[in-house]
Amino acid sequence: MLRGEDLAMQRRTEEALRESEERYRTLVETSPDAIALSDTRGNILMTNHLCLTLVGHKSLEEMIGKNLIDLVVPQDKTLLAAAVGRVLETGSLRDLGLTMLRVDGVPFPVELSASAIQDTMGKVKAFVIVMRDITERKRLEEQFRQAQRMEVVGRLAGGVAHDFNNLLTVIQGNAQFAMEALPPGNAAREDIEEILKATDRAANLTRQLLAFSRHQVLQPQIVNPNALILEMDKMLRRLIGEDIELRTVPAPDLGYIQADPGQIEQILVNLAVNARDAMPNGGTLTVETANVALDEMYKGSHLDVIPGGFVMLAVSDTGIGMNEETKAHLFEPFFTTKDPSRGTGLGLATIYGIVKQHGGDLRVCSELGKGTVFRVYLPRVEGKTASSAQNGEDAGRPRGSETVLVVEDDPSVRNLVVRTLSNLGYTVLEAANGEEALKAAQEHANKVSLLLTDMIMPQMGGKELARRLVALNPQMRVLFASGYTEDAVTHHGILDKGMAFLPKPFTANDLARKVRQALQ
Repeated sequence: MLRGEDLAMQRRTEEALRESEERYRTLVETSPDAIALSDTRGNILMTNHLCLTLVGHKSLEEMIGKNLIDLVVPQDKTLLAAAVGRVLETGSLRDLGLTMLRVDGVPFPVELSASAIQDTMGKVKAFVIVMRDITERKRLEEQFRQAQRMEVVGRLAGGVAHDFNNLLTVIQGNAQFAMEALPPGNAAREDIEEILKATDRAANLTRQLLAFSRHQVLQPQIVNPNALILEMDKMLRRLIGEDIELRTVPAPDLGYIQADPGQIEQILVNLAVNARDAMPNGGTLTVETANVALDEMYKGSHLDVIPGGFVMLAVSDTGIGMNEETKAHLFEPFFTTKDPSRGTGLGLATIYGIVKQHGGDLRVCSELGKGTVFRVYLPRVEGKTASSAQNGEDAGRPRGSETVLVVEDDPSVRNLVVRTLSNLGYTVLEAANGEEALKAAQEHANKVSLLLTDMIMPQMGGKELARRLVALNPQMRVLFASGYTEDAVTHHGILDKGMAFLPKPFTANDLARKVRQALQ
């Protein structure tokens, strides 16, 4: 029989053992990783609760006896078998990437580490396996790679647009001159009209590229999204056709956004066209707005979002939906599931660029056979909307008699602008660069009423030139022109308040009106 002291010590030892076991049990159960114990053949002996949840089992009994090999996708079975061999040889394995299968057959990525447990003779008798679900990490990595791909293509698109817009300006302008020189009924007029139509389509394509690359110059104002949607109602109904029902669900007390109205209209039009094409047999298109708050948790899975108040613009359809492969490439330029004759594949890429340039975010939910929902989030602002009254532009080309200094490094564009303005009655001075412009301004001291300058030029850009010339002649007005901008006179593509801007390519009518507006 044990003496009293021995019994007390035994009880203390048993209590200490229970406490130690409880600590280890708590450690295993509260681990942020899934933990399992298996024999050397990979048969599961025990797991923590997170491991059960990860795989989709409800009780430990369902998991006991299953082999780890059966829990991975077929293409990873050989990889896991080889890994088991390495653990037997070396005693451990770290961060092996595998794809496992849940009970319902859904695959998910994990990182697996394992350590060998040896008996007193040094023989491996079991494995401790630690698994971490890396679904969210993989999603963020893919989001980052996607953003990098977008940035590379965007830089290329923006660079091409810069030179292409100069060419289009020259083609459009000279075709217009040729058209005006021909008498009505001349057979050549039809040929020139086709040239002008082609340049219009090319200009639209370039604008889409610039929007995607976030190098479109925005001229934002305070906008009420509900009012904008109502104004577009008739146009959207004509666009989608009679076999599709349009429902609008505007939120009461909706906040305002600071945005370029034309760009927001572009978002709605592009999404409506996509929805129409996804419902070839008719359906319902719903446009909905709401005030939402995106918090730090949302930012954790959407890297470039600044938490705060947003206005949500949602466009949903009851169409055919999309599979995961299509969704993975959805916003890439020139990616399309449509017939090439029905689109360029730039519609959603354009939307992506516009939303990101406005500081917003874009989400899509879609399921085959059940339709698609696009949710656009734009930062909410305080303020009053601008008056919707229009100034009423003249159908013709307004004329003038002031002196205009034209600074443009592309000689073809410069000659076109000089010719157009001279025909409208202006006195025109011209310069190919900043130095020539400074010299011309000094020779005609205080006579220049307007500086019309390209934004991006070698040696001295348009912004620096304007700063120096306005210092010499504070009464002089400035009109910037460009087909592309690298924040030359903007902040992240948003035009400085009160700054006059003429986007390339432009027509003679565009030029005449912008010059007159800048002077007034």
